Amino acid sequence: MSKSVYVGIDLGASRTKLVVLDSDKKLIGYAIRHSGIDYGKTARLVLVEALEMANAEEKDIAGALSTGYGRKNVDFVAADKTEIACHGNGCFYYFPEEISIIDIGGQDNKIIKLNDKGFRLSFKMNRKCAAGTGAFLEEMSLRLSVPLVEMNALAVQAEGMVQLGSFCTVFSGTEVLENIRKGKSASDIVKGLFYSVIKRVMEMDSLTSNVVMTGGVVAHNPYLVTMAGEMLGRQILVPPFPQLTGAIGAALFAMHAEQKESFRRKKV
Repeated sequence: MSKSVYVGIDLGASRTKLVVLDSDKKLIGYAIRHSGIDYGKTARLVLVEALEMANAEEKDIAGALSTGYGRKNVDFVAADKTEIACHGNGCFYYFPEEISIIDIGGQDNKIIKLNDKGFRLSFKMNRKCAAGTGAFLEEMSLRLSVPLVEMNALAVQAEGMVQLGSFCTVFSGTEVLENIRKGKSASDIVKGLFYSVIKRVMEMDSLTSNVVMTGGVVAHNPYLVTMAGEMLGRQILVPPFPQLTGAIGAALFAMHAEQKESFRRKKV
């Protein structure tokens, strides 16, 4: 028996995330891949993978919408929306209250403020510098010869913290090498790097009382959430799938658009 599903795809410069929601807004399938250099091909690959997980077929898709850096490269969607709109929509679905969203991505950071109705009040992004992003941590993992997947565990077990004076990726790399020469432990250096990421984001804008953190960097490095909570002195909210928030928001927009069109047809 055919079923209606809704697809949202967040095609970022680093990773592509696609989700499949059922008509009750339940996440029933998802896929994540490196975006690579052929965005259209990657979009198709994650679609096939996520539909298989959802036990659905392409003919079951009642609505599909794209977002992210490569959103114009997706051939199976009816429309697209900005990352700001979709991340806000996805977060408000899980936390329907006044919130400040911190999204730490592979290439950029965002702070989005929503009121208690889900309407956007403001947003800020850092696009000109990689400092404080996933790309920054990837570069530092190479300097330390530490696999990226091991950095969170190292930060957690740190007994101290190396203070880094620069936010610049190039200068921070020089500081890391200097601290290695001085015999500082990798765990203390990584904790210092995590601290610089959070501090960099916090300085982008003021935050409301309810703070939500999302993004692939947060998903793989939950200690960043702990550090942010300690810096702010309050608990940070994290959605169930922080790396998929933008794609979920896109799928919810697709569902809303389909429902509006269905209602319009019924009135006619």
